[in-house]
Amino acid sequence: MVSYSPEWNSHSMAKPFLRVLSGERHDPPPIWLMRQAGRYLPEYRQSRKRAGGFLDLCYTPDFAVEVTLQPIERYGFDAAILFSDILVVPDGLGQDVSFIEGTGPVLTPVRDVDQAGMLSMAGFDEVLAPVYETVRRLARELGDETALIGFSGAPWTVACYMVEGGITRDFHAVKSFSYGDPEGFEKLIDLLVEATIRHLSAQAAAGVDALQIFESHAGVLPATEFKTWVIDPVRRVVEGVRANWPEIPIIGFPRGAGPMYPVFAEETGLTAVSLDVSVPLDWAMANLPSGMPVQGNIDPAYLLSGGDGMARSVDRIVEACRDRPHIFNLGHGVDKNTDPETVAQLIGCLRKKY
Repeated sequence: MVSYSPEWNSHSMAKPFLRVLSGERHDPPPIWLMRQAGRYLPEYRQSRKRAGGFLDLCYTPDFAVEVTLQPIERYGFDAAILFSDILVVPDGLGQDVSFIEGTGPVLTPVRDVDQAGMLSMAGFDEVLAPVYETVRRLARELGDETALIGFSGAPWTVACYMVEGGITRDFHAVKSFSYGDPEGFEKLIDLLVEATIRHLSAQAAAGVDALQIFESHAGVLPATEFKTWVIDPVRRVVEGVRANWPEIPIIGFPRGAGPMYPVFAEETGLTAVSLDVSVPLDWAMANLPSGMPVQGNIDPAYLLSGGDGMARSVDRIVEACRDRPHIFNLGHGVDKNTDPETVAQLIGCLRKKY
């Protein structure tokens, strides 16, 4: 594994996004949006059509670089996030993964320890090699002011897709596996911890400036299980990445964590946390670790309505976070029905304040 380079960090720290992650305040707050590259952009839809399938888009560096840069070229965001998907990890482990238009991801379910035992790291690096080539190209193409974010899903969230076989509303299969056979489920989580460390570390080696861990299904677990399947695996991932990249910033997004947000922030070792739309900002400022950078939490639905309501929400969030390092972002991803012009208006609302 390539070791961490101080020169790399020194160069990167010219970027406002990274200065905030180092603990500085910056006015205006740097801004990027989750799912900033996606179906709401006409240029993305054209690229997707040319690429063919969704995984072809993720695994073809020419296309993945193109769609990563589209929102940067259109809006001038302070950070670009690698265009990929959290489900490249189970794909790399040998699970059958596909994306069906109108349905979303479809996976051959892993419902017990024997099925989990059929997964392997053996071909992982080869399958995901195009993703790291995309990172290398992006690191060369982005300017000195724009940070590059790599990412992965957290082990629990990825396991949800793997066990359920796709999108679910009730999480019955994954809860039945984890509650009914915790030792067997732990073997799946252990494999995902190993794979996630490998995946994030490879992105760091290829040139990302920061990492984000998406724990999109954190909110479906009771508090007693939250520590076991959310906090402990994320902590192990952070420790594993930092063993080779000790200074790289890592953001965690435990969507739906509610009152578990402070515990998650304190016990995982993350650099920063991203707040979902349900988190009261006054409560977050009072209860999160002092000085920890925060990201979020404007409702993506404001991008569907725009206007004065969106402007007031921008003001409210900036004011609430005035005493803490803050990255402006959404509380979830950009909705596919968003008008691209409204995104430009959002950026204008933020930057005209300064």
